[in-house]
Amino acid sequence: MSDQELPPVARGKRGAKPSGKPTLKTIAQMTGLAVTTISRALNNAPELAQDTRDRVQKIAAEIGYLPDRAALRLKTGRTNVITLILEPDEQIYGFGTNLVTGITEALRDTAYHLVITPLFRNVSPLDPVRHIVRNRMADGVIFSKVETFDERVRFLLDNDIPFVSHGRSQWPEPHAYVDFDNESYAYAATKRLAAKGCRKVSIILPDSALNYTEHLRNGVARGAAEAGIAYEFAADVNLASATDAIRNYVMKRAKRAEPPDGYVCASEISALAVIGALTDAGLVLGQNAHVVTKQSTSMFMQFQPNAETVQEDFADAGRNLGRILLRQIAGETEGLNYLAQPKFEWKD
Repeated sequence: MSDQELPPVARGKRGAKPSGKPTLKTIAQMTGLAVTTISRALNNAPELAQDTRDRVQKIAAEIGYLPDRAALRLKTGRTNVITLILEPDEQIYGFGTNLVTGITEALRDTAYHLVITPLFRNVSPLDPVRHIVRNRMADGVIFSKVETFDERVRFLLDNDIPFVSHGRSQWPEPHAYVDFDNESYAYAATKRLAAKGCRKVSIILPDSALNYTEHLRNGVARGAAEAGIAYEFAADVNLASATDAIRNYVMKRAKRAEPPDGYVCASEISALAVIGALTDAGLVLGQNAHVVTKQSTSMFMQFQPNAETVQEDFADAGRNLGRILLRQIAGETEGLNYLAQPKFEWKD
């Protein structure tokens, strides 16, 4: 008997892929299971046996089945999509890549898929959020670079849309977030620089609108006050400035009166610019100039072993962003925050 003469279930057992776009009915014919069972298996319904779920999901992958999101949205009001809003420059030095890695790990073995929504320069950060919400393109939203009173947080809270931000805002209503304790980092880094003999520390801050700018500012000021040393905040440049601009600023500052001899850096990129400038100014890192920086990749220390680093794990942040958003979508309202604490392993 040829494949054409076999009933659909038999043809499926022989491994032939069906023609046309695969549907739930296609998988049902290939497995002999009911369409409702197929749907529940694809959604990892816990009441089904694991081997049934595995078999259905394996066949779905083999034949290239994709859910009809428009139909799903009409039927359930959900899309099974989570969207991450990223600026193109956030892919630099692994921030975006590591965040995506962590989020996808959190979504693994769920019905949810991650979609990246770009935020381009000269576009209001609120625009892509409005577009996602008004067109019901996702069940939840993740974004970063949170401002003190971020419009995206306000809009999503007001519209009761599940979201979690990488960073905190200061709106009075609580919201879901994952963040790094930048104030504790800056405080400890400043104290470390003082312990190494620095008399004045400086930091190149993020944009003043961002909420974690104040956290870093407070940490440096508090650490310097306790250590009894001077401090200053870099003028005319911030973390978004071109590396050449940062390098030129630090080099010129090193040649003026009472220059800083210690720098707290909030990113690897700024640290590389600072270190290059200090070297160009004739200073020796680890002797008459010192740098402490946050580090998110292993690459930095391959080039600058004389700087001290504190790890900020963006992949772990991504995992927590994904987990918290899934909990919120499921209806949970408590404990939807995670504040990562810096771990200090100073050199002897």
